[in-house]
Amino acid sequence: MLPLICEINTLWETVYPHLARHIGEVYGRTSGAVLEVGPFCGVVYDLVRQGIGSSFRIASFPRDMDTFYTGEIEKRSMGDTVDIIGTSPDLSGIEDSTIDLLVFRGALFFPSLFKVDHRAILRVLRPGGTAFVGGGFGKYTPPEIIRPLADRSRELNYLIGKKETTVDDIRKDLEAAGITENARIITEGGLWILLKK
Repeated sequence: MLPLICEINTLWETVYPHLARHIGEVYGRTSGAVLEVGPFCGVVYDLVRQGIGSSFRIASFPRDMDTFYTGEIEKRSMGDTVDIIGTSPDLSGIEDSTIDLLVFRGALFFPSLFKVDHRAILRVLRPGGTAFVGGGFGKYTPPEIIRPLADRSRELNYLIGKKETTVDDIRKDLEAAGITENARIITEGGLWILLKK
């Protein structure tokens, strides 16, 4: 499974700058502690390049993804900029109220890999913090970037275990977690939950 996850992360490299622009627009700030979470990290490098945030970490899971991320960080000469912390979907090891921007791509679509813990996301956000949770190309990724990778991306997602979800499914999950007042669902450029603390 890990080789497939690594392949899709690499495949999406041309998407990350455009997705970072979308995330930056939603976030609305240029400073703060940024945390990208899970097995589908990669946009963090373009958040660094675009000056969105002032400190950067990857919350890596499942186990062994940190080896891939270490290589990606070294490849980009970002060893002094981006740190890695091993964790799990409950974000263990990440202190409460320390994150200004949290990005969790793939969070809603891979129940066989993990279950997203919305309350843990809110726990680590600082007051005024933003979480961008979900999946999609983002609203600024042009068709000429999407077209060449769409088929392979779809195939890899299927092999990794992607399940389709709906806005109604997400609403039910948010209600079950008791955090509907903190959440807004965005369907432009994918399917995302915007969580604010």
